[in-house]
Amino acid sequence: MLERVILAGFGGQGMMFIGKILAQAGMKQGHNVTYFPSYGAEVRGGTANCHVVISSEEISSPVVESADTLIIMNQPSFQKFAPRLETDGMLLANSTLVDPGGDDRIVRIPATQTASDIGDVRVANLVMLGAYNNLKGFFSSDLLLKCLKTSLTGKKQDLFQVNRDAFEQGARLHEALRFH
Repeated sequence: MLERVILAGFGGQGMMFIGKILAQAGMKQGHNVTYFPSYGAEVRGGTANCHVVISSEEISSPVVESADTLIIMNQPSFQKFAPRLETDGMLLANSTLVDPGGDDRIVRIPATQTASDIGDVRVANLVMLGAYNNLKGFFSSDLLLKCLKTSLTGKKQDLFQVNRDAFEQGARLHEALRFH
């Protein structure tokens, strides 16, 4: 198994958070994992991305030069990272904020709109994670939700249910939205 993912958006859109959840799930399944965050000049509102590599073999570099999957939340991130997508890769685009054009590798997920409909725009990242997981199928939903619950402790534990709802909604969205 080898999965190289770049997750990118504005700071505050939760790309680091779902990258950590993916990395935790990979570790819990016994894979080798790297998690490499990169923040822009400002954290909230600036550019933020992270590289996650999950492999059954040793990982030589945490930097993803060529991605199997891109999870993109905004237009500037699309423009920056789309060239790094493998020929047979998959790009999940937050179609509420990204116009990715036509390409059969693109899955359009209205993550921000879906999160807004759920009642909390901050959970758009979990909509994307649910869609990604359902499309790729590397992890059970239970494992990812367990990692999510572990990450939302203390004052944040009340956020688990809305995040779970967003994850589950994203998992249901992907089928109807695949662009061919």
